Amino acid sequence: MNKLINISDLSKILRLVDDENKPRNHILRYWEKEFSQIRPKIINKRRYYSVEQVEIIKKINFLLKTEGITINGVKNILNKKINKLDDYNSHSLKAMYYKKSFKEKSKTLLNKIKKLKLYGKKNTFKS
Repeated sequence: MNKLINISDLSKILRLVDDENKPRNHILRYWEKEFSQIRPKIINKRRYYSVEQVEIIKKINFLLKTEGITINGVKNILNKKINKLDDYNSHSLKAMYYKKSFKEKSKTLLNKIKKLKLYGKKNTFKS
């Protein structure tokens, strides 16, 4: 069975939260109306997204928020699959998306390593 992510968790993953860390789910619901590619599963009146849906939504978020492309521009990119045409171009939209994703994952790993070094020293034996 595929893992499903609820709308609030997805909002937090995408950093679509207000100052009090409350999810701004209305943004995702609006995107559902605008982008035919987003179709959540609705179970007990709650929205759940598959891993594939999450990847599409991450791309939409990246193009809208980071690249500043308009909704119509993002629709054109998704409908024409422009990102597939420039897979080998290092300055492509897809490359920038993966570069940003890689940087975020790297920062998370580095923070975990720092914590391990900090707290791991307490448990080490000095000879």
